Amino acid sequence: MPRRTATMLASTLMLIALLCAGVLIPVPYAEMSPGPTVNTLGEHDGEPVLQISGHKTYATDGHLNMTTVRVTSADFRMNLVEAVYGWLAHDTKIVPHDTLYPDGKTEEQSTQENAEEFSQSQESAKVAALKELGVPVKSWVIVSTVVKGSPAEGRLHAGDVIRAVDGTAVKQPSDVAEFVTRHKPGQKVVLTVVPAKEQAAAEKQHRTAAKTRDVEITTAGSHDSGARRAIVGISAGTDHTFPFSIDIKLADVGGPSAGLMFALGIYDKLTPGSLTGGNFVAGTGTIDDGGTVGPIGGIEMKTVGARSKGARYFLTPADNCAAAAKDTPSGLTLVRVKTIGDALDALKDIRGGDTAALPKCTAKS
Repeated sequence: MPRRTATMLASTLMLIALLCAGVLIPVPYAEMSPGPTVNTLGEHDGEPVLQISGHKTYATDGHLNMTTVRVTSADFRMNLVEAVYGWLAHDTKIVPHDTLYPDGKTEEQSTQENAEEFSQSQESAKVAALKELGVPVKSWVIVSTVVKGSPAEGRLHAGDVIRAVDGTAVKQPSDVAEFVTRHKPGQKVVLTVVPAKEQAAAEKQHRTAAKTRDVEITTAGSHDSGARRAIVGISAGTDHTFPFSIDIKLADVGGPSAGLMFALGIYDKLTPGSLTGGNFVAGTGTIDDGGTVGPIGGIEMKTVGARSKGARYFLTPADNCAAAAKDTPSGLTLVRVKTIGDALDALKDIRGGDTAALPKCTAKS
Protein backbone atom coordinates (compact mmCIF):
# COMPACT_ATOMS: atom_id res chain seq x y z
CA MET A 1 0.00 0.00 0.00
CA PRO A 2 1.46 3.41 -0.93
CA ARG A 3 2.67 5.39 2.09
CA ARG A 4 0.32 8.32 1.37
CA THR A 5 -2.71 6.04 1.24
CA ALA A 6 -1.68 4.30 4.42
CA THR A 7 -1.24 7.65 6.17
CA MET A 8 -4.69 8.85 5.05
CA LEU A 9 -6.28 5.59 6.15
CA ALA A 10 -4.60 5.77 9.56
CA SER A 11 -5.68 9.39 9.97
CA THR A 12 -9.25 8.54 9.02
CA LEU A 13 -9.36 5.64 11.46
CA MET A 14 -7.92 7.88 14.18
CA LEU A 15 -10.55 10.53 13.47
CA ILE A 16 -13.32 7.93 13.63
CA ALA A 17 -11.91 6.62 16.90
CA LEU A 18 -11.81 10.14 18.36
CA LEU A 19 -15.39 10.84 17.25
CA CYS A 20 -16.56 7.57 18.76
CA ALA A 21 -14.77 8.38 21.99
CA GLY A 22 -16.30 11.87 21.99
CA VAL A 23 -19.78 10.40 21.63
CA LEU A 24 -19.37 7.51 24.07
CA ILE A 25 -17.28 9.03 26.85
CA PRO A 26 -19.34 11.13 29.32
CA VAL A 27 -17.97 14.40 30.68
CA PRO A 28 -18.93 16.05 34.02
CA TYR A 29 -20.81 18.97 32.51
CA ALA A 30 -24.39 20.17 32.16
CA GLU A 31 -26.07 22.60 29.81
CA MET A 32 -28.04 25.77 30.44
CA SER A 33 -30.19 27.32 27.70
CA PRO A 34 -32.92 29.98 27.44
CA GLY A 35 -36.20 28.84 28.94
CA PRO A 36 -39.75 30.13 28.54
CA THR A 37 -40.65 33.74 29.35
CA VAL A 38 -44.06 34.61 30.77
CA ASN A 39 -45.82 37.96 30.86
CA THR A 40 -46.84 38.50 34.49
CA LEU A 41 -49.55 40.87 33.24
CA GLY A 42 -51.02 38.26 30.91
CA GLU A 43 -52.23 34.69 30.91
CA HIS A 44 -50.53 31.32 31.09
CA ASP A 45 -52.26 28.07 30.18
CA GLY A 46 -55.55 29.92 29.78
CA GLU A 47 -55.72 31.79 33.10
CA PRO A 48 -54.30 35.07 34.42
CA VAL A 49 -50.87 34.76 36.00
CA LEU A 50 -51.80 37.28 38.69
CA GLN A 51 -55.25 36.91 40.23
CA ILE A 52 -56.27 39.58 42.74
CA SER A 53 -59.59 39.69 44.57
CA GLY A 54 -60.89 41.85 47.41
CA HIS A 55 -59.24 45.01 46.07
CA LYS A 56 -59.79 47.22 43.03
CA THR A 57 -57.56 46.38 40.08
CA TYR A 58 -56.81 48.30 36.89
CA ALA A 59 -56.29 47.43 33.24
CA THR A 60 -52.71 46.91 32.11
CA ASP A 61 -50.91 46.69 28.80
CA GLY A 62 -47.46 45.89 27.48
CA HIS A 63 -45.22 43.21 28.92
CA LEU A 64 -43.50 42.61 32.25
CA ASN A 65 -41.99 39.23 31.44
CA MET A 66 -40.28 36.97 33.93
CA THR A 67 -37.56 34.83 32.38
CA THR A 68 -36.29 31.32 33.00
CA VAL A 69 -33.37 29.03 32.24
CA ARG A 70 -33.71 25.48 30.98
CA VAL A 71 -31.14 23.01 32.38
CA THR A 72 -30.30 19.40 31.63
CA SER A 73 -31.53 16.82 34.13
CA ALA A 74 -29.39 15.52 36.99
CA ASP A 75 -29.03 12.05 35.44
CA PHE A 76 -28.18 13.32 31.95
CA ARG A 77 -24.60 12.49 31.05
CA MET A 78 -23.22 14.83 28.42
CA ASN A 79 -20.60 13.53 26.01
CA LEU A 80 -17.58 15.44 24.75
CA VAL A 81 -19.12 16.26 21.37
CA GLU A 82 -22.20 17.78 23.02
CA ALA A 83 -20.02 19.77 25.41
CA VAL A 84 -17.89 21.20 22.58
CA TYR A 85 -21.01 22.07 20.57
CA GLY A 86 -22.47 23.83 23.62
CA TRP A 87 -19.27 25.82 24.21
CA LEU A 88 -19.34 27.02 20.60
CA ALA A 89 -23.07 27.83 20.52
CA HIS A 90 -24.22 31.37 21.30
CA ASP A 91 -27.46 30.49 23.07
CA THR A 92 -26.23 27.80 25.46
CA LYS A 93 -23.81 27.67 28.37
CA ILE A 94 -21.85 24.64 29.52
CA VAL A 95 -21.17 24.49 33.26
CA PRO A 96 -19.77 21.86 35.63
CA HIS A 97 -22.48 19.35 36.56
CA ASP A 98 -21.89 20.04 40.28
CA THR A 99 -22.79 23.69 39.72
CA LEU A 100 -26.41 22.70 39.11
CA TYR A 101 -26.52 19.58 41.28
CA PRO A 102 -23.98 19.97 44.11
CA ASP A 103 -23.07 17.22 46.56
CA GLY A 104 -24.80 14.52 44.56
CA LYS A 105 -28.17 16.25 44.83
CA THR A 106 -30.84 14.38 42.90
CA GLU A 107 -33.16 16.02 40.40
CA GLU A 108 -36.09 15.41 42.77
CA GLN A 109 -34.27 17.18 45.61
CA SER A 110 -33.34 20.06 43.35
CA THR A 111 -36.92 20.35 42.09
CA GLN A 112 -38.28 20.41 45.65
CA GLU A 113 -35.76 23.05 46.69
CA ASN A 114 -36.58 25.17 43.66
CA ALA A 115 -40.30 24.86 44.36
CA GLU A 116 -39.80 26.09 47.92
CA GLU A 117 -37.70 29.02 46.72
CA PHE A 118 -40.33 29.85 44.09
CA SER A 119 -43.07 29.86 46.71
CA GLN A 120 -41.05 32.11 49.00
CA SER A 121 -40.29 34.48 46.13
CA GLN A 122 -44.01 34.87 45.48
CA GLU A 123 -44.64 35.79 49.11
CA SER A 124 -41.79 38.32 49.13
CA ALA A 125 -43.01 39.78 45.84
CA LYS A 126 -46.45 40.39 47.34
CA VAL A 127 -44.98 41.99 50.46
CA ALA A 128 -42.57 44.20 48.50
CA ALA A 129 -45.30 45.42 46.13
CA LEU A 130 -47.76 46.20 48.92
CA LYS A 131 -45.12 47.96 51.03
CA GLU A 132 -44.23 50.10 48.02
CA LEU A 133 -47.93 51.01 47.79
CA GLY A 134 -48.13 51.77 51.51
CA VAL A 135 -50.51 48.85 52.18
CA PRO A 136 -49.88 47.32 55.64
CA VAL A 137 -48.96 43.63 55.76
CA LYS A 138 -48.97 41.58 58.97
CA SER A 139 -45.90 39.39 59.42
CA TRP A 140 -44.70 36.87 61.97
CA VAL A 141 -41.91 34.34 62.47
CA ILE A 142 -42.68 30.70 61.77
CA VAL A 143 -41.02 27.30 61.75
CA SER A 144 -40.06 26.77 58.11
CA THR A 145 -38.60 23.27 58.40
CA VAL A 146 -37.88 20.70 61.08
CA VAL A 147 -34.76 18.56 60.70
CA LYS A 148 -35.45 14.83 60.85
CA GLY A 149 -33.96 13.23 63.95
CA SER A 150 -33.46 16.58 65.69
CA PRO A 151 -34.71 17.49 69.19
CA ALA A 152 -37.56 19.49 67.62
CA GLU A 153 -38.95 16.59 65.59
CA GLY A 154 -42.44 15.79 66.82
CA ARG A 155 -42.41 18.81 69.13
CA LEU A 156 -42.57 21.57 66.53
CA HIS A 157 -44.05 21.52 63.04
CA ALA A 158 -43.66 23.54 59.86
CA GLY A 159 -46.00 26.53 59.99
CA ASP A 160 -45.98 26.88 63.80
CA VAL A 161 -45.73 30.54 64.77
CA ILE A 162 -42.84 31.34 67.12
CA ARG A 163 -43.81 34.11 69.53
CA ALA A 164 -40.90 33.97 71.97
CA VAL A 165 -37.82 32.05 73.09
CA ASP A 166 -37.34 31.80 76.86
CA GLY A 167 -39.89 34.56 77.27
CA THR A 168 -38.09 37.00 74.95
CA ALA A 169 -40.26 38.11 72.05
CA VAL A 170 -39.14 37.04 68.59
CA LYS A 171 -39.31 39.80 65.98
CA GLN A 172 -37.40 38.29 63.05
CA PRO A 173 -36.25 34.80 62.01
CA SER A 174 -32.63 35.38 63.01
CA ASP A 175 -33.74 36.01 66.61
CA VAL A 176 -34.62 32.33 67.04
CA ALA A 177 -31.09 31.04 66.38
CA GLU A 178 -29.58 33.88 68.38
CA PHE A 179 -31.68 33.13 71.47
CA VAL A 180 -31.25 29.34 71.23
CA THR A 181 -27.46 29.60 70.95
CA ARG A 182 -27.30 31.49 74.23
CA HIS A 183 -27.63 28.02 75.73
CA LYS A 184 -25.08 25.24 75.87
CA PRO A 185 -25.83 21.90 74.17
CA GLY A 186 -27.88 19.74 76.53
CA GLN A 187 -29.61 22.67 78.21
CA LYS A 188 -33.34 23.21 77.91
CA VAL A 189 -34.90 26.03 75.91
CA VAL A 190 -38.57 27.07 75.95
CA LEU A 191 -40.24 28.20 72.72
CA THR A 192 -43.63 29.89 72.94
CA VAL A 193 -45.54 28.93 69.80
CA VAL A 194 -48.94 29.00 68.17
CA PRO A 195 -49.55 25.66 66.43
CA ALA A 196 -50.03 25.99 62.69
CA LYS A 197 -53.61 24.67 62.83
CA GLU A 198 -54.56 27.11 65.58
CA GLN A 199 -53.04 29.99 63.62
CA ALA A 200 -54.93 29.00 60.48
CA ALA A 201 -58.20 28.81 62.44
CA ALA A 202 -57.59 32.22 63.97
CA GLU A 203 -56.99 33.77 60.56
CA LYS A 204 -60.11 32.13 59.14
CA GLN A 205 -62.20 33.51 62.00
CA HIS A 206 -60.46 36.90 61.79
CA ARG A 207 -59.24 36.61 65.36
CA THR A 208 -56.28 38.83 66.19
CA ALA A 209 -54.91 36.46 68.81
CA ALA A 210 -54.39 32.72 68.81
CA LYS A 211 -53.75 30.47 71.79
CA THR A 212 -50.07 29.91 72.52
CA ARG A 213 -48.31 27.00 74.22
CA ASP A 214 -44.83 26.58 75.65
CA VAL A 215 -42.65 23.82 74.20
CA GLU A 216 -39.59 22.81 76.22
CA ILE A 217 -36.81 21.24 74.16
CA THR A 218 -33.41 19.92 75.20
CA THR A 219 -30.85 21.37 72.82
CA ALA A 220 -28.32 19.32 70.88
CA GLY A 221 -24.85 20.30 69.72
CA SER A 222 -23.70 21.25 66.24
CA HIS A 223 -20.20 21.55 64.84
CA ASP A 224 -21.11 23.11 61.49
CA SER A 225 -19.77 26.53 62.47
CA GLY A 226 -16.42 25.25 63.70
CA ALA A 227 -17.49 25.41 67.33
CA ARG A 228 -20.01 23.39 69.29
CA ARG A 229 -23.22 25.37 69.63
CA ALA A 230 -26.75 24.65 70.79
CA ILE A 231 -29.48 23.86 68.27
CA VAL A 232 -33.02 22.50 68.32
CA GLY A 233 -33.13 21.47 64.66
CA ILE A 234 -35.39 23.99 62.95
CA SER A 235 -35.05 26.75 60.41
CA ALA A 236 -37.12 29.88 60.97
CA GLY A 237 -38.83 31.94 58.30
CA THR A 238 -41.52 34.57 57.87
CA ASP A 239 -45.20 34.25 57.06
CA HIS A 240 -47.64 37.00 56.21
CA THR A 241 -51.32 37.87 56.27
CA PHE A 242 -52.42 39.99 53.35
CA PRO A 243 -55.41 42.36 53.48
CA PHE A 244 -56.79 40.84 50.25
CA SER A 245 -56.15 37.83 48.05
CA ILE A 246 -53.21 37.74 45.62
CA ASP A 247 -52.66 34.44 43.80
CA ILE A 248 -49.84 33.72 41.37
CA LYS A 249 -50.80 30.96 38.94
CA LEU A 250 -47.69 29.65 37.27
CA ALA A 251 -46.74 25.97 37.25
CA ASP A 252 -43.53 24.17 36.26
CA VAL A 253 -41.30 27.06 37.33
CA GLY A 254 -38.82 26.98 40.19
CA GLY A 255 -36.29 29.14 41.97
CA PRO A 256 -36.49 32.66 43.39
CA SER A 257 -35.50 34.72 40.32
CA ALA A 258 -38.99 35.84 39.25
CA GLY A 259 -39.57 37.84 42.43
CA LEU A 260 -38.94 41.29 40.95
CA MET A 261 -41.20 40.77 37.93
CA PHE A 262 -44.02 39.37 40.06
CA ALA A 263 -43.77 42.39 42.37
CA LEU A 264 -43.93 44.80 39.43
CA GLY A 265 -46.90 42.96 37.93
CA ILE A 266 -48.79 43.16 41.22
CA TYR A 267 -47.96 46.86 41.55
CA ASP A 268 -49.17 47.53 38.00
CA LYS A 269 -52.51 45.78 38.53
CA LEU A 270 -53.14 47.69 41.76
CA THR A 271 -52.43 51.15 40.35
CA PRO A 272 -54.16 53.16 37.61
CA GLY A 273 -52.35 53.66 34.32
CA SER A 274 -49.71 51.51 32.70
CA LEU A 275 -46.26 50.87 34.13
CA THR A 276 -44.84 49.89 30.75
CA GLY A 277 -46.56 52.40 28.48
CA GLY A 278 -47.21 49.47 26.15
CA ASN A 279 -43.52 48.54 25.89
CA PHE A 280 -42.11 45.03 26.05
CA VAL A 281 -40.06 44.89 29.26
CA ALA A 282 -38.54 41.71 30.65
CA GLY A 283 -36.32 41.13 33.63
CA THR A 284 -35.17 38.97 36.48
CA GLY A 285 -34.00 39.21 40.06
CA THR A 286 -34.81 37.92 43.51
CA ILE A 287 -36.63 40.27 45.84
CA ASP A 288 -36.90 40.39 49.61
CA ASP A 289 -39.70 41.75 51.78
CA GLY A 290 -38.02 45.16 51.81
CA GLY A 291 -37.89 45.41 48.02
CA THR A 292 -34.15 44.79 47.56
CA VAL A 293 -33.31 43.07 44.27
CA GLY A 294 -30.72 40.28 44.38
CA PRO A 295 -28.62 38.49 41.74
CA ILE A 296 -29.57 35.30 39.94
CA GLY A 297 -27.90 32.60 37.84
CA GLY A 298 -27.97 32.16 34.08
CA ILE A 299 -28.28 35.86 33.25
CA GLU A 300 -26.84 35.42 29.74
CA MET A 301 -29.47 32.80 28.90
CA LYS A 302 -32.27 34.97 30.23
CA THR A 303 -31.35 38.00 28.14
CA VAL A 304 -31.17 35.82 25.00
CA GLY A 305 -34.56 34.29 25.78
CA ALA A 306 -36.15 37.68 26.48
CA ARG A 307 -34.88 39.28 23.28
CA SER A 308 -35.97 36.31 21.17
CA LYS A 309 -39.55 36.91 22.37
CA GLY A 310 -39.41 40.62 21.53
CA ALA A 311 -38.22 42.36 24.70
CA ARG A 312 -36.56 45.74 24.21
CA TYR A 313 -35.66 46.45 27.82
CA PHE A 314 -34.33 44.08 30.45
CA LEU A 315 -34.40 44.91 34.17
CA THR A 316 -31.10 43.50 35.44
CA PRO A 317 -29.96 43.03 39.06
CA ALA A 318 -26.97 45.31 39.67
CA ASP A 319 -24.77 42.38 40.66
CA ASN A 320 -25.48 40.67 37.31
CA CYS A 321 -24.86 43.72 35.15
CA ALA A 322 -21.21 43.11 34.31
CA ALA A 323 -21.82 39.52 33.19
CA ALA A 324 -24.91 40.44 31.18
CA ALA A 325 -23.23 43.38 29.44
CA LYS A 326 -20.40 41.21 28.06
CA ASP A 327 -22.72 39.71 25.46
CA THR A 328 -25.90 41.77 25.21
CA PRO A 329 -28.31 40.62 22.48
CA SER A 330 -28.72 43.20 19.72
CA GLY A 331 -31.67 45.52 20.30
CA LEU A 332 -31.92 44.88 24.04
CA THR A 333 -31.21 47.60 26.61
CA LEU A 334 -30.00 46.32 29.98
CA VAL A 335 -31.31 48.47 32.85
CA ARG A 336 -29.49 48.29 36.18
CA VAL A 337 -31.71 47.98 39.29
CA LYS A 338 -31.03 47.46 42.98
CA THR A 339 -34.54 47.87 44.40
CA ILE A 340 -38.15 47.77 43.31
CA GLY A 341 -38.03 51.57 43.53
CA ASP A 342 -35.22 51.61 40.95
CA ALA A 343 -37.32 49.43 38.67
CA LEU A 344 -40.35 51.70 39.01
CA ASP A 345 -38.21 54.75 38.21
CA ALA A 346 -36.81 52.99 35.14
CA LEU A 347 -40.29 52.07 33.94
CA LYS A 348 -41.34 55.69 34.31
CA ASP A 349 -38.49 56.72 31.99
CA ILE A 350 -39.32 53.94 29.53
CA ARG A 351 -43.00 54.81 29.20
CA GLY A 352 -42.08 58.50 28.99
CA GLY A 353 -39.56 57.87 26.23
CA ASP A 354 -36.70 59.29 28.29
CA THR A 355 -34.45 56.28 27.74
CA ALA A 356 -31.26 58.37 27.83
CA ALA A 357 -31.77 58.70 31.59
CA LEU A 358 -31.89 54.93 32.17
CA PRO A 359 -29.11 53.50 34.37
CA LYS A 360 -27.66 51.06 31.84
CA CYS A 361 -25.47 48.05 32.56
CA THR A 362 -21.87 48.15 31.45
CA ALA A 363 -19.12 45.54 31.48
CA LYS A 364 -17.66 47.31 34.52
CA SER A 365 -20.89 47.87 36.43
